[in-house]
Amino acid sequence: EADLSDIGQAQSLCAQHQPDLVFIETPSNPWLRTTDIALVAEATHAAGGRLVVDATAATPILTRALDFGADIVMHSATKGINGHSDVLAGVLATNAPADPHWQAIAIDRHDAGAVIGSFEAWLLIRSIRTLPLRVERMSQNAQAVAEFLQSHDAVAQVFYPGLPDFEGHSVAKRQMAGGFGSLLSFCVKGGAVEALRVAGRLNLFHRATSLGGVESLVEHRHTIEPHTGIPESLLRLSIGIEDVQDLCADLEQALTC
Repeated sequence: EADLSDIGQAQSLCAQHQPDLVFIETPSNPWLRTTDIALVAEATHAAGGRLVVDATAATPILTRALDFGADIVMHSATKGINGHSDVLAGVLATNAPADPHWQAIAIDRHDAGAVIGSFEAWLLIRSIRTLPLRVERMSQNAQAVAEFLQSHDAVAQVFYPGLPDFEGHSVAKRQMAGGFGSLLSFCVKGGAVEALRVAGRLNLFHRATSLGGVESLVEHRHTIEPHTGIPESLLRLSIGIEDVQDLCADLEQALTC
């Protein structure tokens, strides 16, 4: 495991290890690190490997990973593609259906019966009809919330690729079209106690661990993954389609009371 948003490290590791498969997530969860898909694809292919991109946080509306050189793109359709928190599903897509790796995936899917039920498929069809509108609204809301948090005295740091001074912003601008997604994180001044207090005081944000739905969510990520080095002061937000002034007002009262 390595931080491949550092393109120098990505190139070095590919050249050194000659991987058969490279897997990246962009933007990443919960750090919102943005990885240059085109450059990592170039390094991966030069080493003879194939690149898989988890673009769940971006959705296919904001990032078309295959257009940047990815061999396979993955989405947790449970998240933004569905957007209503009522389906368990996933998506893999490729531009090269004749590739042996893809053929192996197709055979396993057929033989193992890894096919979602007809009702779940219908729910996804329902959701995809509103996907562009939902992503547009959630991205606009998340941008406004990130800017609000960045200016708040009780917030130590905000992680969101839409902020001009955020590391990875320039890469995100090149490969995300129409916004920077609904996911963001921020660190509360005062450590774990204060972060948990803020999360507990929020009224509009549901305390849950999913993302990409029409409802706004908050989670204390260290509680979920304490072994990954996530700061105890970090809260992750998934921004929904509510009125953004209501969301900022809720955050304001939670941060200042």
